[in-house]
Amino acid sequence: MPGENIAQPDAASQQAAETFDAKVGPDLRYEVKAADLVRQLVEPESGGLWRRRAAATNSPTFSVKDSYITGVLDLRGADLDFLLRFENCRFEQQPDVRESRLLGLAFLGCWLPGLKARNLECKNDVRLLRSHVDLTPATTGEPQTSLALGSRKEPGMPDAAVVLTDAVVEGSVVLSKSSIDYREGRAIQADRLAVSGALLAYRLHTNGEVRLPGLRTGGNVNLSGARLHNPHGLALNAMGAHIGGSMLCETENGKRGVGDTQQRFSTRGMVSVQSAHIDGDLVMRGARLIVNPGGDVAIEEWRDAMHTGDPSIDPWPSLVADRMRLDGNLICGDGFRSDGTVRMINAVIGGSLRLANAEIAVRRREQQVPQYDRALHIDGTEISGDIQATRLVTEGQLRLADISVGGNLLARYATFSHAGRDVFSARRSHVSGNVQLADTAIDGTVQLQGIQVGGSIEMFGAELTSPTLRTTRSYSVDLRAASVGRDLVCTAHGAKPFTAEGGITLDGAKVGRRISFAGAVLHSVPESRQSSAAGIDGRGLVRGIALDASDVVADEFVLTPHQPPVGSVVLRRAHCATLDDNVALWRASGGLELEEFRYDALHTPIDLERDDQVHERIALLRHAMRRYRPGPYDQLATMLRACGNEEHASLVLMRKQQYRYDALRKGAGLMGPGVWLWSWLQRAVVGYGYRPIRALGWLALLLVAGSLWFGLLPDPCVNDPRYTVSGPRCVVNADDTGLEWNPVLYTVDLLVPIVDFGNKGRWHTGGVDKWVATGFTATGWVLATTVAAGLTRTLRRQ
Repeated sequence: MPGENIAQPDAASQQAAETFDAKVGPDLRYEVKAADLVRQLVEPESGGLWRRRAAATNSPTFSVKDSYITGVLDLRGADLDFLLRFENCRFEQQPDVRESRLLGLAFLGCWLPGLKARNLECKNDVRLLRSHVDLTPATTGEPQTSLALGSRKEPGMPDAAVVLTDAVVEGSVVLSKSSIDYREGRAIQADRLAVSGALLAYRLHTNGEVRLPGLRTGGNVNLSGARLHNPHGLALNAMGAHIGGSMLCETENGKRGVGDTQQRFSTRGMVSVQSAHIDGDLVMRGARLIVNPGGDVAIEEWRDAMHTGDPSIDPWPSLVADRMRLDGNLICGDGFRSDGTVRMINAVIGGSLRLANAEIAVRRREQQVPQYDRALHIDGTEISGDIQATRLVTEGQLRLADISVGGNLLARYATFSHAGRDVFSARRSHVSGNVQLADTAIDGTVQLQGIQVGGSIEMFGAELTSPTLRTTRSYSVDLRAASVGRDLVCTAHGAKPFTAEGGITLDGAKVGRRISFAGAVLHSVPESRQSSAAGIDGRGLVRGIALDASDVVADEFVLTPHQPPVGSVVLRRAHCATLDDNVALWRASGGLELEEFRYDALHTPIDLERDDQVHERIALLRHAMRRYRPGPYDQLATMLRACGNEEHASLVLMRKQQYRYDALRKGAGLMGPGVWLWSWLQRAVVGYGYRPIRALGWLALLLVAGSLWFGLLPDPCVNDPRYTVSGPRCVVNADDTGLEWNPVLYTVDLLVPIVDFGNKGRWHTGGVDKWVATGFTATGWVLATTVAAGLTRTLRRQ
């Protein structure tokens, strides 16, 4: 071709050139000596100096095609304004372009035993396209490794098949559809590689570490469809990289040829982007990350920390992104699979973390503490957008402690499995929007202590089983000291109830609007659970609490479970404006603890004419508490009185006094019958002071009875000459003349204690009348004392 320098085999072999395949093996028929190629690149008048400038009228391409190049293509230190292009060429030894300055470098469909390009400066692209690099110790002519002292290999030399350390490429680096194999070292070593354009390596296949620490690119890093294999260490190392675009490690996009299928990005070994800065997105959609947990720990310092029991490490992570700064989204969904921990400590994500339709399954290890079987570990990470985890499937713990989420945490229809351990832990985290764990299947304990949520926590339709067994607290959901801006929703979703096998604790939580357990099924830690399986003494377990809402504050409590909770319900010192309950709540198998529980109104008010509703609520209250406690009755009465229902409030307080005396009677021993009688008298006479009108009724009845007795029945003393008769009765003092007998006034004088109306001491009573009069006097004292006690209690209440 005019204007292009082409080196080819001699004319005798050109007829069969189309049959040459560089990847099949050496073929001397197509031999081109590397020294001859080097000679063509040396300008004669330059005296052999590595400096060649292309003529302005010629193309700056130096092309070699369909050749077997023998010897060393030694261009080290060259300064050439040529684009070196090798197509379908096989190299006997590694091309050497270290410290060179080239216009461009391309290997298309070639086979190489390695490539030395450390400190290369290239003004255009560096391409290794559809090529195969296979480095074995026998093919290298000089030491290639940097090992410990005592090694025969030269320290300080790179140990890789393709070396681009400290290279500067003003175009792009293209490694697409190539395979690089060096099982005894690194496949690629490109520390501090600077690329003005993109790093394109889709469908790249490697055996050995792809090492890119300190990489700098102006565009994307595209590893879509790549397969990286280094099972005993790092498959991809991009620590401290700065990527000007996005990093794409995903299933290939776009149209495929006939018979061609999309390839997933896959690794056998760890992927590390620690301390990296990515200006765009990190996309791992559909990726497969395999590390085989339980084997050797790849990172030496973690290996040492594991032996000391450091709980902060993850010995077998598939993705390590500690301190990463990502300006866009982290997309690990849509078929993403991993058998190692996805670890991202103290990272900053400017967009969202997407885990929808992903699967992270970390093999469970049976050691106690620490437990190195986390599926996701993102402590301290800041996420400006959402965490999207719809239909995420995990085995192992999801640890999200101290994270900050600017949007929502959405994990609807997810499946989390970590039986008998903490499966979801987000202690002290801050979520500006909503936390949605709706319709999830959770096997283990959800730990949300101290979480701050600006919106709502929605767990409707969730099913929580196999909680962690602890000697202090054992629950399926732990929301102690949580702060929720709007609602906490643990309700049924359609026909599917919210189910918590180990109960739920909200101790000290603050909820802005509503806490709802409508249609929920609440259990406590089952007594039949064998605590020995958890390695702890079952006698020390705190069991039997289905719902602990101590010190909880909310605008509305909706406590209407689908069935009576199995265990106790604790509402000590809780406060709500509105209480919505049902019979199932009050029939909890372990009863209710209601000390200092305050509610301002009932969701369904008690009608002024429905005494039966009050009696029913009092009966439920007594049954739920199992023993006498005055506070809950006082609270119910206070609420009724505040709603203008004074009559029903008095009824509640009467029942409270009745139950109080019942409790005193049971503890009074031999004095029990006396306590019972005194209680009965107060209840019957004045309703413990809350029915003072009853005293007037009793007085009126006794007044009528006494008047009839003393007014209608004759006095036998009138026939006894020893007494002075005045009308139908006898007087005590014969000097008392002019007295007029009045049975009504006489009865009044007997009934009213202390005050003397001048009747009972002047008329003679004997026989049966004497005993009747004494009875009226005693009854008067009892009535007066009972009324005084009731009035005193009433005044104290007011």
